[in-house]
Amino acid sequence: MKVTDILKKEFIISDLKGKQKEEVINELIDLFNNDKRVNDIEKVRNAVLEREKIMSTGVGKGFAIPHGKTDAINEIIAAFGKTGSPIEYQALDNKPVNLVFLLVGKDNLVSTHIKLLSRISRMMNKDDFREDLLKASSSEEILDLFRKEEENYFEV
Repeated sequence: MKVTDILKKEFIISDLKGKQKEEVINELIDLFNNDKRVNDIEKVRNAVLEREKIMSTGVGKGFAIPHGKTDAINEIIAAFGKTGSPIEYQALDNKPVNLVFLLVGKDNLVSTHIKLLSRISRMMNKDDFREDLLKASSSEEILDLFRKEEENYFEV
């Protein structure tokens, strides 16, 4: 499985409206309101927000990977967004965040979930890739950047 197998352009927001961490997370989760892969959107929301309470998913360098696991989905789902201006996210490096990658895994696919988180983190840690994402102006352009970057990796 690749990140681009689960990240589709309709789940990418090139200009997130939220000004706070929880608003941005909810904005991304709301993309799945009518998605048939999601059985209970509020359980998804709760899984991600509860995980966020344990420890911030703002990993540093201006990006965050909010995530959670739940039985309220039929398959792994993902969304990506970038903010117009940086938001406070309680990141590990205490720097604001512009890039947010949401990942929600199934309870019974823990290994795949962890491998995808690792892949996303590795990709997002590349300075050039982050800079290209920040310059991108459309969901199509963002998805193309993920596809191009993922050519450098094996399947998860």
